[in-house]
Amino acid sequence: MDLKLNAILEQAAKLFMKYGIKSLTMDDIANELKVSKKTLYLFVTDKQDLVLKTLEKYCNEDKQMVAEIQKQAGNAMEECLMITKHVKQKFASIHPSIHYDLEKYYPEAWQMMNNHQLHFVFDAVKSNLEKGMAEGYYREDLNPEIIARAFVTKVYAMTDRTDPVLQKYDFGTIYAELMRYHLRGIASEKGHKQLNSKLKSFLS
Repeated sequence: MDLKLNAILEQAAKLFMKYGIKSLTMDDIANELKVSKKTLYLFVTDKQDLVLKTLEKYCNEDKQMVAEIQKQAGNAMEECLMITKHVKQKFASIHPSIHYDLEKYYPEAWQMMNNHQLHFVFDAVKSNLEKGMAEGYYREDLNPEIIARAFVTKVYAMTDRTDPVLQKYDFGTIYAELMRYHLRGIASEKGHKQLNSKLKSFLS
């Protein structure tokens, strides 16, 4: 049961990323997944439940991804670049209506996403900043709490694809540009040396 549900949520996430959420009916989703709607309702109660479970899966995977990169990365700068590359690749073609769809039609899922950003993402960024300052890759005069909150706020703002300027670009491009701005602003002289040598390979 869990394996089947996981497969359904995996495919549902791809559909939402491609077409948005509001535009898809449960009939559309069942057809795309090549299952009957009756089978689909064995795993979710309705579309609200499907969206919520799909988002919950995303949040859990995001936490696992960050934890794995934190283990693998040699330092804070590399950790930040590895996470950026992952996010850029995964969400390069995210549908521009997802932000609006969640906020307007799926309040429970929207609240879950907000909590994920305001707590988990904030803590991860703050931890990375503190680690980078201790290692000497980030400036020693930073306030990690303020910068982490500013970063989360900027990422949140960049997901609002109703902005006519942001509509010109895919989210991967927007996120990469935001990360260049973030990293160049927090890097120390030592950090800039590493950043200049690795930035292109991670964000290209």
